[in-house]
Amino acid sequence: MLGNLRRWAQTLKRDIIALWLAARDFRTPWYAKAVAGSVAAYALSPIDLIPDFIPILGYLDDLILVPLGIALAVRLIPPPLLDEFRAAATLRSERPASTLTVVVVITVWAITLAATAWWALPLVSKLAGG
Repeated sequence: MLGNLRRWAQTLKRDIIALWLAARDFRTPWYAKAVAGSVAAYALSPIDLIPDFIPILGYLDDLILVPLGIALAVRLIPPPLLDEFRAAATLRSERPASTLTVVVVITVWAITLAATAWWALPLVSKLAGG
């Protein structure tokens, strides 16, 4: 069962990327672009319709609305185009992560941590009586 759930999640991830690609392609009909772009933006956005911190209800949008939106968008996109977008999405997800991006993210976190420590150290030493 866990294997099926993992495959379903990977399929959803691939389809979200495929919808993002479809929304940006000139061959996709305008109505399919609108739905695909909205679903991809909502799925990739950190802002939810129902915040995740609300027990049970917070995850309903992720478990129900996103898959329903994906299903609607998939029906609106012509099958040959959808196959092309899915293949491109699979290739994108199989690509290794950019080393430069990893270095930039780690550097930003290190600078943030150092700045926080530099700011907090005098406050902590005052509280400690130093």
